[in-house]
Amino acid sequence: MPDRPELTQLLPIVRRRPLGRTLTARAVLAACAVAVVSVLVTALIAVPIAVRGAERQARDSLDQQAQVAAKLLRPRLTSGRTGDEERLVRQLRTEEIDAYLIRAGQPDRPGLPPQIVARITAGLNVNTRRPIDGRPSIVVGRALPGGNGIVLTSPRPTGLWRQVVGIIWLPLLAGLAAGLGAGVLIARRMVRPIRNAATAAARLRAGDRRVRVPVEPPQEAADLAYALNDLASALATSEGRQREFLLSVSHELRTPLTAIRGYAEALADGVVAAEGAQRAGQTMLAEAEHLDRLVSDLLALARLEAADFPLAPVRIDLAALVREAAESWGGRCAAAGVVLRVELPASEVPAFSDPGRIRQVVDGLLENALRILPAGAPVVLAAWPAPAGAVIEVRDGGPGLTDDDLAVAFERGALRQRYEGVRKVGSGLGLALAAGLVRRLGGAIEAGHAPEGGARFTVTVPK
Repeated sequence: MPDRPELTQLLPIVRRRPLGRTLTARAVLAACAVAVVSVLVTALIAVPIAVRGAERQARDSLDQQAQVAAKLLRPRLTSGRTGDEERLVRQLRTEEIDAYLIRAGQPDRPGLPPQIVARITAGLNVNTRRPIDGRPSIVVGRALPGGNGIVLTSPRPTGLWRQVVGIIWLPLLAGLAAGLGAGVLIARRMVRPIRNAATAAARLRAGDRRVRVPVEPPQEAADLAYALNDLASALATSEGRQREFLLSVSHELRTPLTAIRGYAEALADGVVAAEGAQRAGQTMLAEAEHLDRLVSDLLALARLEAADFPLAPVRIDLAALVREAAESWGGRCAAAGVVLRVELPASEVPAFSDPGRIRQVVDGLLENALRILPAGAPVVLAAWPAPAGAVIEVRDGGPGLTDDDLAVAFERGALRQRYEGVRKVGSGLGLALAAGLVRRLGGAIEAGHAPEGGARFTVTVPK
């Protein structure tokens, strides 16, 4: 698969490193080292085998000549005739072979070791390497009847190592060159996916979320490419949502600021009469409180992932916490014409959590429900013990959520983006903040459809 243009264009972004520290260089060096070691091991094994083969061939040749000589000289040594053997000895010497004739256990001239003479006299053949006259030699003897025999000696071949190396050095060098070339190509091919991944990572770091890594074997490189491509897609999605979230938050911040600024300018210019000053002050106070809640939610969301986020879990009774929340929200529900119902068991609902944070979650869910409920619609606040912990549930009879809404209900600004201009919406932070708080408390939160026709939010906290 050819390199993608966007990857090749980014090569200058990748940090340059010394040659010996790159993975490509190390892989090439490793391949070269393997090739060199392979050639050396081949030479160390092949050269001794070739030398031993040459020596074996020399011994076999000398043995064949000894057999021929013994066959020719046998009748003459047995009958005592002489003359022909001298011609044979002279002929052998022209081939750098010395011949010793043994008659009745006595060699015709000195120089043979006594052990070899004794073996021939005993009727035993000889094929060995022994020093003869101080020279390493190949010794081959054939025993004949009556203590007779013939022994041929030849100097051991010298310089075989140089000869063998001289013969095989070119094939070894060719093999080394082929191994180095193949190692370089294989190393570069194996490292290419990693280089592409590094280039893509540098491009992601530079802010380009459109980069994609070609998926190619081996499997590990393909997995890395898939992971980087998924990361690029996730970053693009996350940054898109962040931009949308910032747009919605900026709009939400601008709304109360605009109201506060307008009334402040009116008061400063004396446009508002004395009887309207109280009304203007009340409006500015309400907008300031709304702005304060929004800023508080933003700060809480920012601190949720911090290690020092304050939590104080203790043993609590969720039933009592629900009753307190119902008393606090009863007046607001009645003013909006919403029917607030409480569903609690007769006994306590024990849990181990931070009561202030749980109350913050309940208040946020009730505020979201009250914002969109029409007059006469119910909102239900319930709690009960469960095997996995304790459960608090907020249900309403409002317009509810679709199945697609449930999948993104706890993402910042997702529902606000979908329903802005369709029905009343908040800052888009409440559900995200509630989900973050519940997770930090070790619990779980779930959105669903309520039997009352609206939305249902179920919070489970540990016991």
